Amino acid sequence: MVHALTGHCPSPFLQETLFPTDGGFIDGRYCEDIAFGNSTYSCCLPCPLAEWRYDTELADKIAVTSWISVAILPLCIFLLISYAVLPVKWTHRHYLSICFTVGICCMELAFIIPLGANPEQCHNAITPNGMRSDLSCAFSGSFLLFGGWLVVMWSFIRTIAFHLQVCWEKVIGPKFMWMAFVCGFGIPAIGTTVMLILTGVSFRFGEICHINVTNGLYDYWIPVMVFASASLLLQVSTMIYCVHIYLRSLFDKSASTSGSSGTNLPSYTASVGTVTARQAYRRVRRVLKLQWRGIALTSIILGNVIFFAVVFINLDNAVAPTADNTKTATPWLMCLAETGDKEGCRKYAAAIGPNEATLLAVVILLSLVGFWNFILFARPSMFIGWLDLFRNKVTQRHEFVSADAHTRFADNKGFEMLTTSVKSPDTFMRSPSPTRMDGPDRSAFMRSPSPTQMGGHSAFMPPLSPTQMTRYGSPTTSPSPTFGNSQVAHEARYVRPSLSFSGPRPPSAREWDPQSTFAPGYGQERV
Repeated sequence: MVHALTGHCPSPFLQETLFPTDGGFIDGRYCEDIAFGNSTYSCCLPCPLAEWRYDTELADKIAVTSWISVAILPLCIFLLISYAVLPVKWTHRHYLSICFTVGICCMELAFIIPLGANPEQCHNAITPNGMRSDLSCAFSGSFLLFGGWLVVMWSFIRTIAFHLQVCWEKVIGPKFMWMAFVCGFGIPAIGTTVMLILTGVSFRFGEICHINVTNGLYDYWIPVMVFASASLLLQVSTMIYCVHIYLRSLFDKSASTSGSSGTNLPSYTASVGTVTARQAYRRVRRVLKLQWRGIALTSIILGNVIFFAVVFINLDNAVAPTADNTKTATPWLMCLAETGDKEGCRKYAAAIGPNEATLLAVVILLSLVGFWNFILFARPSMFIGWLDLFRNKVTQRHEFVSADAHTRFADNKGFEMLTTSVKSPDTFMRSPSPTRMDGPDRSAFMRSPSPTQMGGHSAFMPPLSPTQMTRYGSPTTSPSPTFGNSQVAHEARYVRPSLSFSGPRPPSAREWDPQSTFAPGYGQERV
């Protein structure tokens, strides 16, 4: 009996020839050839395949990772804004950390896109959607794989930098930085472009698109695994070198560093190699103290990436149309053909690919990468820097200013136009009166000028010409009482304060007793 969709295939399988081949991701169909009499028909499991292989609630469980990313993405954005706004003394920013955080943001966006798009996983009853039939699939898969590339590449670059600094004592300069930018963004861009052209992404489980099976091992997983494995080897070799230096320093008994016979005198019996071991240990310890956060995050990322790659390669191999996979899946398929109960037949599917717990672990670990990045790189000083910025930019800082300074600078027009009615200059600048000074009279602390200094001019100031005297006025000229009158304003004269020392003045009328200040007199010789 032929049904509308199943055709000659037993339920729940659907006959492939009854569905069009011009939409969706055709290679994502899970079909097997079944013989009926003298004819063979291609029968396919309904879409999505993950609901037949795994628990029906798998999609809802994977959606939890999207909400985890919603909570973690603002933390990564906070780090990037802090790196851009705050001074380096608060953030200790470095281009390795910034680019690494950018890669993590791309991965987090891949988990958030399905929440807003709410995409359809299936194009029809047996065909899943791909990047060419669903735009959200193209963006989520591209962000996920490009972010994975960025994270792996910048982990590799950070590991190289750490290895060069520790093992080879190389200084990382501008050349290394520009090469890191070219490789750190160029290789992921090229790798992602090639992967999308040759392989592509589609819905495989959940609402996040993942890389397809065809050629995915060669244009994505092998290159990523090569850089991840190289990073892991460099990291392990660097740590072995650090342990070697530490053990050598333990056996360093040179007196130049530990002292000898209770004295601080250096000893010349130690070998050059022993002293170098101590120096190398101190240098390595300083580098480890500065970069332990990067080392920890790189180790976490590399572990997650390798685990993620192994799981997906295993999944790809399990669904590949090979004779071994067909033999392994036959008991499960026969159970579905006979009973149609996917819950009862799921025990036969345990041998096909990774189990549900492994898939959930991979997705959750990927979504938590940003959390570890925030925990390790969000220094307490960042929050102090934001508090300091808030105090400086938002709140107005009130400084103490004396009352005479407010009076002096209340109106600057008086210094520009003589016709403006302003007060006498004595109200703007006035030297303190001796009666307002604590202690003895100020003249008691000043040596009286000598007769040679009291000539027509000061020893530090040339005499004024008659023209200059007319312009500025004599020292004894008094201010005009009608300062606001324009006619009299041109005849205003400069009045020097009584205690100004900028020009010649008559000697003080007060007598100065050197003994009152314990100072030698003119006739006494200093001891």
